[in-house]
Amino acid sequence: METAPPRFFGYGSLVNRLAHAYPDAAPLTVGGWRRAWRHTPLRPVAFLTAVPDPGTRIDGLTAAVPAGDWLALDDREAAYLRASLPEGPAIYHIPDGLHGPATDTHPILRSYLDVVVQGYLAEFGPAGVAQFFATTDGWDAPIRDDRDAPLYPRAQRVSGEVTALVDGWLAAPNSS
Repeated sequence: METAPPRFFGYGSLVNRLAHAYPDAAPLTVGGWRRAWRHTPLRPVAFLTAVPDPGTRIDGLTAAVPAGDWLALDDREAAYLRASLPEGPAIYHIPDGLHGPATDTHPILRSYLDVVVQGYLAEFGPAGVAQFFATTDGWDAPIRDDRDAPLYPRAQRVSGEVTALVDGWLAAPNSS
């Protein structure tokens, strides 16, 4: 009997199926985590990490790692550590003490945020986008508007609906 390939849980850009080619992707909600915009010396810009939070549940996407070959995904998620979730899939995160808040020199890239919101809209609809913003910390971080010349390596062409959602949520009092 053949065993199923291992799986990962994505909660940021990995929710966007256009930003990866991992098979058997499906929505999943996990408990005990929330997202935060953080930075490490390993990356020049801020990015999302999962931080433990027993009272929060986050939506994301789980997908198979073909043949258990983690090399490409570990390379993509090089600034993170991989850990197993009780629900089964692995999650990439940065443990406490190894990351700091986003700064002017380590801002959030709007092109990255657009990719994340595009994924949440496709998978979970407008309510899922609202949940993403509600379960993510660090919205006081500086944001670099790089939409015209994206710096994010997996930037996608996004619709006016996505840009309006991102811009609207960033202008909301709870996220800025």
